[in-house]
Amino acid sequence: MKLFVFGLGYSARRFAARFMGERIVGTTRAPERAKAAGARFEILAFDGAHADPTIPARLGESDILLASIAPGENGDPALAHFAPAIAGSHWRAIVYLSTVGVYGDCQGDWVDEGSVTRPVSARSRARLAAEEDWRGLGRTIGAPVHILRLAGIYGPGRNALVNLRDGVARRIVKRGQVFNRVHVDDIAQAIGLAIEAGERRGNWQEIWNVADDEPAPPEDVLAFAAQLLDMPPPPEIPFERAQLSPLARSFYEENRRVSNAKLKRELGFEPLYPTFREGLRALAESGEGRLA
Repeated sequence: MKLFVFGLGYSARRFAARFMGERIVGTTRAPERAKAAGARFEILAFDGAHADPTIPARLGESDILLASIAPGENGDPALAHFAPAIAGSHWRAIVYLSTVGVYGDCQGDWVDEGSVTRPVSARSRARLAAEEDWRGLGRTIGAPVHILRLAGIYGPGRNALVNLRDGVARRIVKRGQVFNRVHVDDIAQAIGLAIEAGERRGNWQEIWNVADDEPAPPEDVLAFAAQLLDMPPPPEIPFERAQLSPLARSFYEENRRVSNAKLKRELGFEPLYPTFREGLRALAESGEGRLA
């Protein structure tokens, strides 16, 4: 298998590092990250406006496509610039990384892939539009497209333990508020399962929620992380008095519980970290959050 990745970000890099294909080609806004990415990757520059001229040829040589670029004002940048090249290639599977934010505010109710999407923020509306653009391309060219709707991502270097160590964790409390999370290694597992499913079932358009098993209040996650580090948790801050950026506040304005049952039932997803407890405990055991 030959993998092409639009956007070698946190989640895509985690999957690509474990990908056992013949070659990995990926784009990044900052080509200087090539050394950090490792010798197995061929890094090409693409910032949504300017692109390495060899990208169309590399797309033509690939058979697995992972798209992980956030949409902009003009839609998905990869499709805006490279739709003809993508359409001209033969894909065994296309996987697009989206967000559970497309469900909008569900007042704490459970949602699954059949739930109505009511995105509130502009960024989530753009994600939903990008999902349909990728699925539409798949239908047009007869390629399997899998949309993975990701919950809040955490993992090495990006977690409550690190935030506590760095003194930036705030324990904001909003009554009834919960969030789903997902460890980056479970995202990598889901990407692999979607690729395998695409290869088995041919022209198949599908959506999958990728989340942990336990939606939980964010203050509980911080308290557990503090316990792992043998330190007191930060003081509680009522949501009404919290000084939040517009972006951070928008997350608290949406409340839902995301089901991963379909991914488990149909693709055999078995989360390595079913809840934040297993995930944070493993990260703490690896040294995350400890002072040097």
